[in-house]
Amino acid sequence: MTLPAASVIGATQAASAKMADRHTPFIFDDWYVAAFAQDVGPQLLAKTLLGKGIVMYRQANGQVVAMEDRCPHRSMPLSAGALKDDHIVCAYHGMQFNPQGDCVQVPSQATCPRSMGVRTYATLERGPLVWIWMGDTNTADAERLPPQPWLTSGDWETSKGYMHLQASYVRLHENLLDLTHLSFLHAKSFGTPDYASAAYDTEMGDGQFAVMRNVVPTTLPPVWAEPTGLKGVGQAARIVRSQFRSPAMHEVSVSFYDCTLPEAGRDTFRIRTAHLPTPETATSTHYFVVHGRDFAQHDKAMTQFMHEQLFVAFHEDVTGLALQEEVLARTPEHELYEFSVEADGPSVAMRRYLLARAMSK
Repeated sequence: MTLPAASVIGATQAASAKMADRHTPFIFDDWYVAAFAQDVGPQLLAKTLLGKGIVMYRQANGQVVAMEDRCPHRSMPLSAGALKDDHIVCAYHGMQFNPQGDCVQVPSQATCPRSMGVRTYATLERGPLVWIWMGDTNTADAERLPPQPWLTSGDWETSKGYMHLQASYVRLHENLLDLTHLSFLHAKSFGTPDYASAAYDTEMGDGQFAVMRNVVPTTLPPVWAEPTGLKGVGQAARIVRSQFRSPAMHEVSVSFYDCTLPEAGRDTFRIRTAHLPTPETATSTHYFVVHGRDFAQHDKAMTQFMHEQLFVAFHEDVTGLALQEEVLARTPEHELYEFSVEADGPSVAMRRYLLARAMSK
């Protein structure tokens, strides 16, 4: 087959220009996961978040501090220094900065310059996660954090993990919102042949984008069949809702039940997965995941089995998205074009939303 006509390529390029991609500026006025709570202690922890160097630590009172990882004197990374009584001591000249980012001691002189300080960032700790607001701290609003009550509920058993994704967070959101790839990229893990062609509905608007897919009847892969006991061929229902909730949060909710039983006589098994991408750079992402279930809450062996099986699939995404990023990087911009199909509707709308948010300030 010959290449599409120049006019067709131009049309696809014009459509892509209206969607966020790896060149789109970051959205700073929102909450992003900075770290798992257990990883922030009374030590200096360096991170690159949304292209900015950040240093974090936990004060003696338990509060998490996040500030710019740069001494304003001679640009030594503060994370190379030491923590002393909740103050960061710069490794270069010993200048001390308090949790508010103020310089409170200059060893070489008796007084400190009054305006010598470091930018700090608002943080929130919710369950297993530490969130950070990368924009103006005066605009940080806890109500902007989408609620996830199952993360802290005793009715849900959870596990968590982290992956370093060598791709744009935009591509990860797209991957999570259009799950037709499960039948192919995840054919050896939790995908099934019938998934891509299953009926689906969509919800789009007001920064919320969702796909609902009913795979009924189906045969569950082991990651779901073993914990639920739904091992029969064509026995199960797999009801999926995959939802973009913010630039830093995507939630997948799935219900399973035996579709050969009447509704009154069957159990429903529910799982939730919070996919939490935080951009590191334009083409790398901190990929945090918290997974939960509302059944067999005290079965640690089941938790371990499901965690291991799920992360096999998530690593397939990480590998696939990194391969895409390599192709994008080596393709000249004037030669790059991508077609969208009907199933891409929610992800196209989501990418347009991200671009609008990024360009609004």
